[in-house]
Amino acid sequence: MNTRANSTLWTGSALLGIVLLPAFVTALLTGARAPAIDVMHRYARPSLLHPLGTDPFGRDLLTFVLSGAFNSVLIAAMAVCLSTVAGTALGLMAAGRPPKVIMGLADLGLAFPPVLTAALLVTALGASATGEILAIALFGLPAQIRITRQAARTILIQDYIAASRLAGRGTVSILRRHVLPNILPLLTVQATSSLALAVLSDAGLSYLGLGAPPPRPDLGRALAAYQIHIFDHPLLVAVPGLTIMLLVLGFNIAGDGLRDALDAPLQERAP
Repeated sequence: MNTRANSTLWTGSALLGIVLLPAFVTALLTGARAPAIDVMHRYARPSLLHPLGTDPFGRDLLTFVLSGAFNSVLIAAMAVCLSTVAGTALGLMAAGRPPKVIMGLADLGLAFPPVLTAALLVTALGASATGEILAIALFGLPAQIRITRQAARTILIQDYIAASRLAGRGTVSILRRHVLPNILPLLTVQATSSLALAVLSDAGLSYLGLGAPPPRPDLGRALAAYQIHIFDHPLLVAVPGLTIMLLVLGFNIAGDGLRDALDAPLQERAP
């Protein structure tokens, strides 16, 4: 691993660790649920008991935001896993045959913005985490199909693939034994980078009221609820906003570092 890739990956990991480590500990202690309402101590200033103060309902702001960060990353991770698995399978299918149907569906998916998709799913399923996960996964599916298909096609034209066909291997066997292992590093980088967009999409959908309903803590809904206090209690808006920024930057930078780290061995072996 070269120095640049190493430093970039460590920088991204450090940014993610600032949020994810305390968020994970908070989720273990509280179950990622909202703190208890205590109206007698609403808008409390930062103190030892409440390091970042309390919100309009008297809930500890730090606990609420960390629980919201855990829930947001969990939803983003589930959506990315769903879109990666489905998009990889469809992309591999499109690489080995005329891609009219699958690529047509991918192009159709690009025509629908995620907000419209989420609105349709909320109408059909009601506001829920399930609808939010499906909306984010559907939004990332077309790009995943295209990336997988393009990467797979570069492998399928290699001489050893022709030799495998002459040896009697079928298309499914070739895709499983030769294509998928070779494109796995690219898929890993794509999934890491997709987490940044998924976290941002989760925050945007929740901000618009299209995510999981209360009382589940969520960063986007926290921004929507606290934005009226941007001048009198700016910490209420700054903390969830900064948390989203750290998560998005962390996943993007970590994805860049991971790409450089995985590309380096290939460049060293190149003639």
